[in-house]
Formats: sequence, C-alpha cells, structure tokens
Amino acid sequence: MKRLLAIGEALIDFIPNTTDSKLKDVEGFSRQVGGAPCNVASATTKLGGNAEMITQLGNDAFGDLIVETIEDIGVNTNYIKRTNEANTALAFVSLTKEGERDFSFYRKPSADMLYQPEYIQDIDVTQDDVLHFCSVDLVESPMKQAHKALIEKVSIAGGTIVFDPNVRLPLWENEADCKHAIQEFIPLANIVKISDEELTFVTGENEELQAIQWLFQGEVEAVIYTKGPDGAVIYLKDGTVIEQPGFKVTAVDTTGAGDAFIGALISKLLTSESNEPIQLLKNNGHTILEFSNYVAAMVTTQYGAIGSIPTIDEVNQALTK
Repeated sequence: MKRLLAIGEALIDFIPNTTDSKLKDVEGFSRQVGGAPCNVASATTKLGGNAEMITQLGNDAFGDLIVETIEDIGVNTNYIKRTNEANTALAFVSLTKEGERDFSFYRKPSADMLYQPEYIQDIDVTQDDVLHFCSVDLVESPMKQAHKALIEKVSIAGGTIVFDPNVRLPLWENEADCKHAIQEFIPLANIVKISDEELTFVTGENEELQAIQWLFQGEVEAVIYTKGPDGAVIYLKDGTVIEQPGFKVTAVDTTGAGDAFIGALISKLLTSESNEPIQLLKNNGHTILEFSNYVAAMVTTQYGAIGSIPTIDEVNQALTK
C-alpha cells in the first residue's frame, strides 16, 4: 500500500483573535494543531491518501491534542514517540489584514527535536513510500540525524523523497545556518517544493530560471515552484515545464497553505495507479496542479491549517462545476 511518511515537527499554533496587530499586542488566541509535516500528513489523508506521522511529543495536554486530532482525520500515529524530557512545541502567530504571518516559537528544545535517530530502525519502508520533510527540524539535534537515517532508508528502498524547505528564520541562530542546512539536504530529495518567497534565499540566485536550475542537483528530478495566488509550476529535469494558474480568493490566514498544496500533490501520487511519480507529474501535471492550487486556496479562506483542509469530495465537486 502506498503511503506518506511525514517526519518533523508537530506543534500547536496559537492564532490571534484579531488581525493586523503585532504579536505583543494580541490579547487572545485560539489553538490549532499544526507543524508543516503534520499539516501535510493531514492534508494527504483528508484527500484520500495514507499517511504516517513520525515525530516526538511531550507527555502533556498539547501532545494529547495533536494525537487525538490527527487520529480523528485518519493519520497513523504508530510512529509518534512521547517523552518527559521536553514539552510539545508551541508557535504563536500574528496576522496582517492579508493573512500573512509573524511567528514566535517555543521550542528550546521541544520534544520533536529530541527524537532519536535509532528510532528509525523500527520503521519499515518500501519503494511505494513517499517521504516528506521540511527544514524546521534540521537544526543541529538528534532529529536532524533521524532525518538523515530515514532519507537513506527510503532512498535504498527506492521510495520517493520530497523536500519542502519551508523557511522559518526565527528558529535559527542565523540565516547562514538555515541556508546551509537546506542546501545540504536538497541533493538528497527527488522532488523539491519551493515558494517564490524562498527561491532567492535558498539558491543565492536572483534570476528566477537560474535559481530553478540551481536546484537540479544530486537526486532532484522535479522542482515544484509555488507562487501563491499566481499558481504553480512543475519543472522537470528533462526540461518539461508545466504551469497552472491559481485561484483568486479572499485570504484570512495563509498558515498551512503551502503544506496543503504539497499534501494535495502527494495525495495524487499515492492514489494514482502509476508507480512512477515523476512520469505522473509529466503526464498529469496540469490536473495535479489545479487540484493542489484549489486545496491551498481554500485553506487560506479559514483560520488554522488542518481544520480548513477541504475533503476530497468538496474539491472534486468544485473542480467539476
């Protein structure tokens, strides 16, 4: 059975009850389960795929909430560890009127950062597995080494590795460390998803096409370039370019939109009869991008990342009108 292995942080986002306020001025928040890999696993599952969450949570109420929330969606939590050594990560978010975000994270360290690389030994992988990871948990920690161990395991098995840098500079001591970690892991992936806001920072290239080409190193065969409301583009190593416009909506909270996009795309890889993800992107790229763009757009129209993910039926009905 095809499945997604999502490794990395699962946390609680505290979303403000007002917009266009600095974080220090916000007086009330609502809690939402989040963390990019957790969001991706949830989106993939809600859209018809099978997903496993690989992380570590504290033995605390927030950890309980995360497990209960994603289990209710259908995400498999067998590989989630619990610990008394650190608490579940928290993120406080302030929003502009356009739904853009400013983060303040509480994780020094958080439980996910203490996930041990030897835990990877208990995870069986096959060539049908898709591994997804981001950069937040690539700070120097046991979890970074766990990423390396799982990437190697999936690569040896012949699975597909998807990397979304998902840059969060406040979590790093400096920008150079963040960039170095991302550049270290890019060659290990088969598919790289990157946004227009991240492209120059990650690659060091100012010209868009040169920056895209820079990403084709190591094992990279496809680059998924997202441009917010302007849609997304698939670039393949063989020179194929597939572009699809986005959907114009009134955004209230962009938290999790990129995660919903790649979760939607991965769901299409998992539910297809094809066992060749790159060939599937080449053959069905327009349809896959339209589907993923719509899911991401819908997520921005509500608060929170996971609760705003539409169901597969809702997406299909909207796109067949």
